[in-house]
Amino acid sequence: MKKRKNHSPEFKAKVALEAIREEMTLAELSKKYGVHPTQIGTWKRAAIENMATAFTRRGAAPEQVSAADVDKLRSKIGQLVVERDF
Repeated sequence: MKKRKNHSPEFKAKVALEAIREEMTLAELSKKYGVHPTQIGTWKRAAIENMATAFTRRGAAPEQVSAADVDKLRSKIGQLVVERDF
């Protein structure tokens, strides 16, 4: 049984960036780095989807929703479900 490889985030980013550049095919990158082409495709997709977060402000934190707001919304959902079913 083979032991699972754990790649560093830096390695994943490097391979994903090469895949995004498309100077080599996924098969060529797979041979070069010893990683399955499907895995490289997954890393490439994740890099593209998360690219926008690199340009967010460091001080800007996502909005936190309070427990009271969640309770209000849940009660409103319940009320609407009862009205709809009635």
